[in-house]
Amino acid sequence: MGKILDWNGLKEAIAPAKAAGSKVVFTNGCFDLLHVGHVRYLREAKGLGDILVVALNTDRSVSRLKRGRPITPEDQRAEVVAGLEMVDYVTLFDEDTPYALIAFLTPDVLVKGGDWRKEEIVGSDIVSETYSLPFSPGVSTTAIIEKIRSTIH
Repeated sequence: MGKILDWNGLKEAIAPAKAAGSKVVFTNGCFDLLHVGHVRYLREAKGLGDILVVALNTDRSVSRLKRGRPITPEDQRAEVVAGLEMVDYVTLFDEDTPYALIAFLTPDVLVKGGDWRKEEIVGSDIVSETYSLPFSPGVSTTAIIEKIRSTIH
């Protein structure tokens, strides 16, 4: 079994670990152009539990949320994120938020980046531990895209 699973496969994969008392950490995002901020964030998220699940917005979902994106197709984004040593599982979701997926998986810990206030994090009402982790200053996908655009024009 690989690291990239559909919702049912993921629930089945984490069930034995949850039953044994392992803490499942859940985070989500577009992860369009992977950068050092993502790596630091995911490493810190993994440190909050035993199993790190990363849910990626599908291409359709990203395009509804961010104009002109994604840059990288969902299958490639999933493969790159799954290739990181701290990531245990990757799944995709097509909705604007991962609320249904969070309710389905019932993770123990919910994590988002520092642009989210803890009480605004989707799913914080159903997950007992919720964290908003700090950003790496000056590092973002949007900043990378803007820098590339500025060198072209």
